[in-house]
Amino acid sequence: MSHSAVIHARIDADTKAATERILDALGMTPTEAIRLLYRQIALRKEFPLELRVPNAVTASVLTKSDKNEDVESFDSADALYASWE
Repeated sequence: MSHSAVIHARIDADTKAATERILDALGMTPTEAIRLLYRQIALRKEFPLELRVPNAVTASVLTKSDKNEDVESFDSADALYASWE
């Protein structure tokens, strides 16, 4: 019989709440999500997602987007496509 171990992690309340809403919609508990992540790391022997540092332009756009600055919205896909012309 395998023994279990406990992991403690701290995360900000907003991220926790947003993540748990998504996990709930998937029918998954936070514990199940953490177990899945750990199992994938163990199986793959690497982190299961590609992690990269964004270049300066991407980092700037992401920062502005987080602050809701310079964000465009469109009522339809056609309006979005028209903005590219």
